[in-house]
Amino acid sequence: MANSKPLTIAIVAPCFNEAEALPISIPRLISVIRDLIINHNCSESSYLVLVDDGSKDTTWDQISDAAISFPNMVRGVRLSRNAGHQNALMAGLSYVTGHCDAAISIDVDLQDDLEALPLMVAEHRSGAEIVLGVKASRDADPAIKKFTAKAFYKGMHWMGVDLVENHADCRLMSARALENLSKFPEYVLFLRGLQPLIHSRIATVNYHIGHRLAGQSKYPLKKMLGLALNGITSFSVMPLRLISWTGAVVFVISLMFALVAFANAIEGQAIPGWASITVPLYLLGGLTMLSIGIVGEYIGKIFLEVKHRPRFLIDEIAHKVLNDND
Repeated sequence: MANSKPLTIAIVAPCFNEAEALPISIPRLISVIRDLIINHNCSESSYLVLVDDGSKDTTWDQISDAAISFPNMVRGVRLSRNAGHQNALMAGLSYVTGHCDAAISIDVDLQDDLEALPLMVAEHRSGAEIVLGVKASRDADPAIKKFTAKAFYKGMHWMGVDLVENHADCRLMSARALENLSKFPEYVLFLRGLQPLIHSRIATVNYHIGHRLAGQSKYPLKKMLGLALNGITSFSVMPLRLISWTGAVVFVISLMFALVAFANAIEGQAIPGWASITVPLYLLGGLTMLSIGIVGEYIGKIFLEVKHRPRFLIDEIAHKVLNDND
């Protein structure tokens, strides 16, 4: 059912060493909030939350200054150490849970199109509890990122993980969806994969990404591969099944070789030496090490989960703490 009351919107943006981008992105995000208030029936209590993920530059100083200059519109959360993009985003979403009608997460480099935010609010008013921002094209991405992204989504779909292709972390989550998200205590976070588990009423908004405002990307190939590995091992057991299938195939092939060798021995024929021993030995050794590594990844995830350590620790809140009247 459509919702016509003024909505309190919280925009959550994780920041890590973004001193070059913040002078541009903060005014633009404030402008977006004002536009939502004036033109899209959003509440004047809507606000921006900037999460400093353990930055080493002047990121926190700029966030603090913005929170002082715009006390009713900008708030900052400073983590005690670098917790990673997903945990920093979760810190911001946890901070606003119970204090807004909907939260929109966005990267502070503003490659995501800000014009998509009012469209997300409109979809939420139409009944969607989660609205995903989907990149209509990746023309602004480097070639290697396009290739790895395409391979990642195809691989995840093949492994049975329900993901919306070309959706990153630009999304709107309703108050109900945020409450549902708070019930997922897992330490290893992959927020994109959690969306179908949080609520079934999901809509999408397409947009074109732009170039980064300033500075360099804080998400290099190593971190992207780590995120992909977390997504695979958190939502699919297919790699473990592949080990079983590979083991079965290798067993059948080995059995066939054994039968051939036995037949040759009966006939008195010479059995090949070095190649027939060394090649299978290295092959089976490599498969064994690969299998142990895959199993080790899952055991490592279990190790991290059972300790129940906090995903992040908040060191400081810029300007004021939310309360029930905010």
